[in-house]
Amino acid sequence: MENQNSKHQISLPLVLCVGLAFGVLIGAGLSNKSTGSSEVNKDLQKLREVLNLVNKEYVDETKTDALVEDAIAHLLSKLDPHSAYISARDRIAANEDLKGNFEGIGIEFNIFHDTLFVVAALSGGPSEAVGLRSGDKIIKVNDTTIAGVNLTNRDVQRHLKGPKGTEVKIEVLRKNKKEPITFIIIRDKIPQFSVDASYMIDPEIGYIKVNRFSQTTHEEVKTAMAKLRKEGMKKLVLDLQGNPGGYMDQAIAVADEFLPAGEKIVFTNGQEKRYNENAVATNEGDFEQGDLIVLVNEGSASASEIVSGALQDNDRALVVGRRSFGKGLVQRPFDLNDGSEVRLTISRYYTPSGRSIQKPYENSDDYDRDIAKRYKNGEFFTADSIKFNDSLKYKTLNGRTVYGGGGIMPDYFVPLDTTLSSKYFNELSFANVLREYCFNYAEVNAKNLQAKGFRDYQQNFLVSDAMLNQVVELGKKNNIPPDLKDLNKNKKLFQVYIKAEVARHVWDNSHFYPIFNETNEVLQQAIKLFDRIPDLNRGKM
Repeated sequence: MENQNSKHQISLPLVLCVGLAFGVLIGAGLSNKSTGSSEVNKDLQKLREVLNLVNKEYVDETKTDALVEDAIAHLLSKLDPHSAYISARDRIAANEDLKGNFEGIGIEFNIFHDTLFVVAALSGGPSEAVGLRSGDKIIKVNDTTIAGVNLTNRDVQRHLKGPKGTEVKIEVLRKNKKEPITFIIIRDKIPQFSVDASYMIDPEIGYIKVNRFSQTTHEEVKTAMAKLRKEGMKKLVLDLQGNPGGYMDQAIAVADEFLPAGEKIVFTNGQEKRYNENAVATNEGDFEQGDLIVLVNEGSASASEIVSGALQDNDRALVVGRRSFGKGLVQRPFDLNDGSEVRLTISRYYTPSGRSIQKPYENSDDYDRDIAKRYKNGEFFTADSIKFNDSLKYKTLNGRTVYGGGGIMPDYFVPLDTTLSSKYFNELSFANVLREYCFNYAEVNAKNLQAKGFRDYQQNFLVSDAMLNQVVELGKKNNIPPDLKDLNKNKKLFQVYIKAEVARHVWDNSHFYPIFNETNEVLQQAIKLFDRIPDLNRGKM
């Protein structure tokens, strides 16, 4: 991860990986005040003595480099949940999502029955340029057979990713071709998009879904808003559900699009004064007047909470959904000499009203189990189960009460829809059966569906009982026993998902959400709440 220079003064990247435990560290890149102290030198000397003893005296041959990496990870785990150590081997992959691109051959793929299928050759990428097609089975890479060898996603990335300009030879099997086809592909930069979808819900309401805050997020959001304004957008739903965060400067820039000049966005405080910064909105916002609703849930964290907190505290947007994750710590990357990296917490951030939304982390086990605990305590189903600390009470710009101490509490609570919970659906999904079925259906029917157009498909296409029966049969072939009672009870979930996934294959990823969002209860409720937005200006909710 790289520091990002920002017109808003703050340039510290914010990192959150919900469910991923990065390790942690000490060492290069820390300030002279810390590394030069006699106390640190004494500690380092002790560590050297122990390593030398292990190297010379221990009964078995031992790799001290592995011991050091484990020790670093353990050391940093004692600081906070988000300070992290990333080995040189893992660093590139860990940074790719946030940089907004990676280098490879440019395909969307899936693995069915231990065979790598090309789902799509990405538009403008090197695979599309040489003629790779949806449905091609890649069986060899640089003369190494990859079919029937228990292939994993990590294996695929190892074989196909690589520096821009490097060459890779692949061999594919194609329908109606008796012999394999060989392609020579020159790897290139492949963009990864943080805006999953942008479309008009109705003639006035636009919708933008942001999956993370990468280096390109602000630019992508501006592009999406410009497109929607041309289509008549007067109101906007910004969907940050499940968005785990990313770069702080991108969160600030996105928030600035909705706030008038001079309004506070976020401020930070750290032990080092150089990490104390204030971000204030500029006069460059593209949507400072229209009605705005922001969607959050327990998976919305870090940079997502900066945006939602800034818009809530300034009474600029109605926040709808469930309480967000609760991460108010800022990390900065420090390079180590061997190519590894330490992401060290260097400050806390605060919303404009002064709230820290970092949840307690003194007990690491409680921190890791927090989301499960919320579910068990009923917080996903009723707002009354959430207890606030009156000592952490703050006021928004117009005088509404908000609370710190653990995430952003929405202005309007939407409970988790348990009717969309299906064990059978999850089993078919984990076994890749649903994606395989949708992939195969799209392969056979793409031309006919494209000829009628997406609008006709969205309005008129119905996933029939016959199609569901085919899914059941495919599940049997993959050792998933039928559960017809579950299927009938959750029929809408199956139908909406299959319809949306087929649309993704026939058109592209952005066509998945207009259909699948029929099951997005938070969005469906939010659409009905635009008439509540005037209450924000009166300090009521």
